[in-house]
Amino acid sequence: MRAAGKRFAGGRSHGDSRVDQFIEQIITGLSIGSILLLVAMGLSIIYGSMGIINLAHGEFVMLGAYTAWLLQSHFGLGLLASLVPIFIVVAAVGWIIERYVLSLLNNRPLDTILATWGVGIMLQQSVRLMVGSELRYVQMPPSLSDSTDVLGFSVSSYRVFLFFVAIALFAVTWLLMNRTTVGMKLRAIMQDRSVAASFGINAKRVYALTFAYGAGLAGLAGALVSPLKSVSPDMGTGYVVDAFMVVVLGGVQSLAGTVASAFFLGELSGAIAFLQNDTVAKAIVLLAIVVLIRFRPEGLFATRVRT
Repeated sequence: MRAAGKRFAGGRSHGDSRVDQFIEQIITGLSIGSILLLVAMGLSIIYGSMGIINLAHGEFVMLGAYTAWLLQSHFGLGLLASLVPIFIVVAAVGWIIERYVLSLLNNRPLDTILATWGVGIMLQQSVRLMVGSELRYVQMPPSLSDSTDVLGFSVSSYRVFLFFVAIALFAVTWLLMNRTTVGMKLRAIMQDRSVAASFGINAKRVYALTFAYGAGLAGLAGALVSPLKSVSPDMGTGYVVDAFMVVVLGGVQSLAGTVASAFFLGELSGAIAFLQNDTVAKAIVLLAIVVLIRFRPEGLFATRVRT
């Protein structure tokens, strides 16, 4: 992904041109990083808090995009007006899956991986059967379809909007996890489930709400990126790979690490793509993560928990 336009100026020196290119790549990296953060945040909560490797996360992203398309094409709702209903719909799907599938597989990580993989395939095929495999398109909000000036560069207003939405969702999620009763109960369960249960904390209920919230965030991510990419049943496959890279690099129990790694990978991908191309950028980024995890398996921002 490239930044939306460059600054037009005549007679600039070679040094000024390099500075312009550097600033442009920073903006490009922030744009890529905000999308990575939107997709990875829900996975970070589910993986870090519940220990579930959710291979259906990409399908939650896909469901959010299709829900945005459905509300826009059949009910006339614009994207911005659809965000709350989209979150509720995808969160409800996530709650049902956790309550009636994953909760039956406690302490069986391999079975959980297979179950989420199977759920993902079922969701993909269900969408194909109901609406077909044709590409769908979601209209960008008219108020955000123009460009805005950022440090003298013409940048898509919608990409700026995505950046601030990603930061706002992180702030809301951090407050939910660290300043609410549900977050306190979840942290207690993570540290010692049996002790938490002795204090009357219903682990199944907290896990169901956590999984639903993570799924809802994935649905929002899918809806928000749908104007930038055509909507298809398999659109989530690529996103889930990127999301796992972000979460593993940031540390599975560190929400702040997810933010840092998303923007770090965004800047790295943007810089390499500028010098080579998107395919080379993804390959080099994946190789760098593999090497880093080899020497630091807990990620860059591991959270220390008292035992």
